[in-house]
Amino acid sequence: MQYTRLGRTGLKVSRVGLGCMSYGRAAAGMHRWTLDEDAAAPFFRQAAESGVTFWDTANVYQGGTSEEFVGRAISRFARREEIVLATKVSGKMHDGPGGSGLSRKAILEQADASLRRLGTDYIDVYYLHRFDTETPVEETMQTLDDLVRAGKVRYLGASSMWAWQFAKLQHTAVVNGWTTFAAMQDQYNVLKREEERDMIPMCLDQGVGLTPYSPLAKGRAARPWGQQTSRSASDDVAKAFDRDVDEPVVNAIQKVAEARGTAMAQVALAWLLSKPAVSCPIVGATKPHHLQDAVAALDIELTDGEIAALEAPYLPQDNYWW
Repeated sequence: MQYTRLGRTGLKVSRVGLGCMSYGRAAAGMHRWTLDEDAAAPFFRQAAESGVTFWDTANVYQGGTSEEFVGRAISRFARREEIVLATKVSGKMHDGPGGSGLSRKAILEQADASLRRLGTDYIDVYYLHRFDTETPVEETMQTLDDLVRAGKVRYLGASSMWAWQFAKLQHTAVVNGWTTFAAMQDQYNVLKREEERDMIPMCLDQGVGLTPYSPLAKGRAARPWGQQTSRSASDDVAKAFDRDVDEPVVNAIQKVAEARGTAMAQVALAWLLSKPAVSCPIVGATKPHHLQDAVAALDIELTDGEIAALEAPYLPQDNYWW
């Protein structure tokens, strides 16, 4: 495993992160394909044994059961101080003023609930899962700063919002002397590159590390065009990636992978890892080779020609934040 700093912070993270949306009780959330605790255990073990120290979840993943699985897995397969633990806030957990959003009431309630489910007294990276248009940014940022000062949170992150919204949050923290963001978790992969226009340049300027989700575009960048898996056939979110505009990019990945004699997933991840803003892509693992391919991608250095070939077929499209 390789390690790097999260943006300009002193926090050291593995160059590959474990995405834990894949784990949780299927009946408790929006995804029917998630793994129960027994089925998820081997992937937590594999991550720990591979040196994958960044584990990423969210309060809304499968109704909080993902956090429960993660918390128990840390105590079973690692030591708490070895893991950089990330979770998120803003999505709906229940009706009422504290059940969703980024108000002071919601953030404080949901942070404590996450800590209980995770079985820990602090969160390493706490993300705003989405921007809240109904709450003043001053209220949100001061509350997050209070969590940091209280020792419940170590670093702050945000996810999937317009660059102007992220800039507004960050500026508010700066002018008030509050804790600023260290991480941005947006969707960024060789099929989805709209964040290169505004968000990524801003993160580079501000020293914010990217921890992209869907680094393989819901698996579409990991297999030849048209091939399906049980997840891709049943996951309504993943089905949205079946767009003709992406076929030439997938074909380019396949061509580079065949020329190198390696897996398409390794090529797609190597492309992402080559980007200077990227600290730690978040990889969802539901088969043993998923983490194996991610770790192997660290040893692949694509040529300028290969990178150009992968990027040339891309066409502009709308931002896609699933």
